[in-house]
Amino acid sequence: MSEPTLLVIDIGNTNVSLGVYDYEASESHLAHHWRLSTNREQTSDELVISLSALFASEGRKTTEITDVILSSVVPPVVPIWERVSSKLFNQVPQIVGPGMRTGMPVRYENPHEVGADRIVNAVAAFEIYGGPVIAVDFGTATTFDCISERGEYVGGVICPGIHISMEALFDRASKLHRVEIARPKSVIGRTTTSALQSGLLYGNSGMVDAMVKRIRNELGSNAKVVATGGLARRIANESEAIEEVAPFLTLDGLRILFEKNLDDRD
Repeated sequence: MSEPTLLVIDIGNTNVSLGVYDYEASESHLAHHWRLSTNREQTSDELVISLSALFASEGRKTTEITDVILSSVVPPVVPIWERVSSKLFNQVPQIVGPGMRTGMPVRYENPHEVGADRIVNAVAAFEIYGGPVIAVDFGTATTFDCISERGEYVGGVICPGIHISMEALFDRASKLHRVEIARPKSVIGRTTTSALQSGLLYGNSGMVDAMVKRIRNELGSNAKVVATGGLARRIANESEAIEEVAPFLTLDGLRILFEKNLDDRD
């Protein structure tokens, strides 16, 4: 069987992350990655144009793609992306969900409640770092996914994301304004901007440290903490608990799941 060229697609509530993995001698590397806004109104034709332009900008041909794997927490857009995969890559994508081999028992009371992205992150975190491990994803929500020493998904925590919290605050408080999430000169803000920045940055990093302490009391004190998502690096710089930043954890998780399900390729 020839070496695959894999496109991975993670559809979140705010953004769609894509990556192309090239394989050589059965070893993979992430050759390209992109991020698009999640647009529920966008048609498959519009997405085909966007993706064609992204591939062309990197000097790649869409005909190189031999396999596509997709995870989504936005069910209405999945059929649109399936059409994109058929039109542009002539591929039926693998969809992360029930029936896909993950190699990870899910100990949630109702496993179907766990978002696909959380399973993807959990599989990647355990595969790369071993267990016990806590994967913290700074996305639309800030999630903590907990994997035992034996590689079981035991559950997690869901908190409002940093941007969601910020938008809610600005919507309800007419005298407050949007700010860049950046490190202020001091914890005690002397302007409204620096006070907001302090609360957003130090407040969220403190929340992460407190949650990790509580989780470790149940999961194990040696649980490694890995962060991913758009604000992972910024929060990690202020957090005592975060040990690794893995910006492509979700993309790597999709690649790992593809490899675990290679036998299902047509």
